[in-house]
Amino acid sequence: MPSPSCLHGSPLTDAGLALLNPALALHPALVALDLGDCMLGDEAINLICGLLPPDGAKSGLKELTLSANPGITPKGWSRLAIAVAHSSQVRVLNLDYNPLGDHVAGMLAVAVASSRTLEVLDLEGTGLTNQSAQTLLDMVENYPTALRSLVLAENSISPALQQQICDLLSEGEEEEEVAGGAVDTQEWGRGREPAAHQRGGSSWMCSSDPSSQMVLMTSGLGDSLLAETEM
Repeated sequence: MPSPSCLHGSPLTDAGLALLNPALALHPALVALDLGDCMLGDEAINLICGLLPPDGAKSGLKELTLSANPGITPKGWSRLAIAVAHSSQVRVLNLDYNPLGDHVAGMLAVAVASSRTLEVLDLEGTGLTNQSAQTLLDMVENYPTALRSLVLAENSISPALQQQICDLLSEGEEEEEVAGGAVDTQEWGRGREPAAHQRGGSSWMCSSDPSSQMVLMTSGLGDSLLAETEM
């Protein structure tokens, strides 16, 4: 039987998730949930949003995977986007291989711009075009976000637009590294060990290949989050 945090590929449906939801909501250490390819619809999204509480309400999911659930409609995705925008916890959102289209992508861009925690967004194979890419580019260019990885592979998006987004994400990461280096220097000067040496940090890499179709994530974030669910 799959663990509560990974139900990927189970024919769960909305009814099945409704049965599991009370246990999931009360799980004391549930921070990652994989419901990819579980035949879910809008009713399931209503339940999942309850696991993404608003800022300061209570602890919630840090990683959510909803890959390949084509039964979810734009109405369901819009509800999820609102929940993500107001969640103070979620860091990784995998929505790959859902027929989202440009309209839903626009709503997600607003959610990303509002979120202070979302670092990874996977939109691979979600029916996006250059229209979506331009919206995402404007978001990355004009609004400071926590976003570090944006996967846009297998969409009808020009390599040039993808590279522009990649470059901007890389610039943001480089600026943070410079700022972090200044803090580290000050800490060393005070005889303290910098935070980066006190605990393991995540490293992020943006592909430098102009023909690349996605930003590559090179941290163990997913594994570490799943590890937190172990009792």
